[in-house]
Amino acid sequence: MRAWLHSASRLSPFVLGLFLAACSNYQLGTAERPPFSSLYIEPVEVKVLLPEARALISAQVRSAFVKDGRVAIVDSPEAAEAVLKVVVTDYSRRMVATRESDIGLASKFALTMSATCTLRDTRTGRPLFENRLITTERDLYTDNGQPSSPLTGNQLQSEFNTLPLLAGSLADRITHAVLDVW
Repeated sequence: MRAWLHSASRLSPFVLGLFLAACSNYQLGTAERPPFSSLYIEPVEVKVLLPEARALISAQVRSAFVKDGRVAIVDSPEAAEAVLKVVVTDYSRRMVATRESDIGLASKFALTMSATCTLRDTRTGRPLFENRLITTERDLYTDNGQPSSPLTGNQLQSEFNTLPLLAGSLADRITHAVLDVW
């Protein structure tokens, strides 16, 4: 036992040195910068029946880029090195779970939103990518958190409350597609 402790005490500085050397190149965040420093985001185009979603999704996308901070968001395409166009192409819900008391009623839906994104370099006029499909999904609960309750939930209100979360998730994925793929 003593021999083992003695050899372990001599080995531990060596292991610590290896560990520190292995971590010496680690850095927080992403290493690569995108090939542009300023971005104009066109107002989101919504091709699905989703009232008032345009302003909500546009605000979420702009907010996600501002929070990230790697590029400056500008107010006109003339002042930008790149222009992002986002078109919401799909919004759907599918039933995932039914209520215990009535299998004809849903207690949970999966909401899916898809958008295509085009990013153009304004200096060259060439696309950096075109019609890249971005999809996200969020769960929607309609049973007010009480699956055995005889009272049904309000699907419309639940969907209204979930839409900002879905738009935020889509915005985060768009930000990743634009900034992290280089």
